[in-house]
Amino acid sequence: MKFQILTLFPQAFDSFKTTSIIGRAVESKKIEIEVFDIRQFTTDKHKKVDDVPFGGGAGLLMTCQPLFDCIEHVQSLSESKAPVIFFSPHGKVWNQRLAESFAAYPTEKNIDRVILLCGHYEGIDQRVIDELVDEQISLGSYVLTGGELPAQIFIDSVARLLPGVIGKEVSHQEESFSLALDGKLEYPQYTRPSDFRGLKVPEVLLSGHHAKIEQWKKDNCQNPE
Repeated sequence: MKFQILTLFPQAFDSFKTTSIIGRAVESKKIEIEVFDIRQFTTDKHKKVDDVPFGGGAGLLMTCQPLFDCIEHVQSLSESKAPVIFFSPHGKVWNQRLAESFAAYPTEKNIDRVILLCGHYEGIDQRVIDELVDEQISLGSYVLTGGELPAQIFIDSVARLLPGVIGKEVSHQEESFSLALDGKLEYPQYTRPSDFRGLKVPEVLLSGHHAKIEQWKKDNCQNPE
């Protein structure tokens, strides 16, 4: 699956796309990450990408021209249209079910890429949203300085569900919010040593009794708030 990121700050993704599981997924070609600098698409000689909002208000808005040109350019790189995702407080609140639905795009919808639009400043001109954005995503009831962190969270949470990105598929079959746990939070987990400074692992986990262990796990899953 290919993630195409449109941003004013491409350097924000330098470490992200080369580090840890995401970096290995890129290196092994399980996923692709392409970053496009919106500023390179402005026709303004000063590379200006923002302006004051009509009707007044605080802050600056990203303008139509560079955003339209950038999105249209990235769409033209493939014969098939990619869904454009914009990160905004007005969008659906991101959760595991949405991540699973996007991870299924290649097999269920024959869509192998998504375009992630990162806003900045006070936001973007509404006409971009009305004409070019397919879906808005929110990370929750708080405000960030830009869409770069949401884009990274989107990629991380979707990519880890794709085949081959995480070593064993079981790693994400039984985790918080998964269907295997009925959408609940994952049970507490422990590793060696079994006794650290008098802090002991629950005896049932050391018993080797698989049925009791599974019941303990089930009993210790919590409902999310």
